[in-house]
Amino acid sequence: MAPTKINSAAIKKTKVVVDCSAPANDKIFDVAAFEKYLHDRIKVDGRTNNLGEAIAITRSDNKVTIVANIAFSKRYVKYLTKKFLKKNQIRDWLRVIATDKQTFTLRYFNIANDDEEADEE
Repeated sequence: MAPTKINSAAIKKTKVVVDCSAPANDKIFDVAAFEKYLHDRIKVDGRTNNLGEAIAITRSDNKVTIVANIAFSKRYVKYLTKKFLKKNQIRDWLRVIATDKQTFTLRYFNIANDDEEADEE
């Protein structure tokens, strides 16, 4: 039998960065708690707390970096980030925006314009 080829897409290294600078500087967002939440909730092979060598989560200042040595979806990180915001009841003020191919940024909703329109009516 001929040797099988390994799918290079499954081994591709994926890096995703979540930048929490704005809310962390205002002290409404705990980056350490977010890192722990990701560590507890990310599933590998359908099981939580199964990261091992496959996924590494690091925190530097106000950024959380996830490096995966397995097939990993950036969309899954966005989903978990929104779930964390909802759990801490700050989803109404923050949104998750993809600033480039491998980076998410937490930004405030632009509420100032809504208040001005309400005053005019």
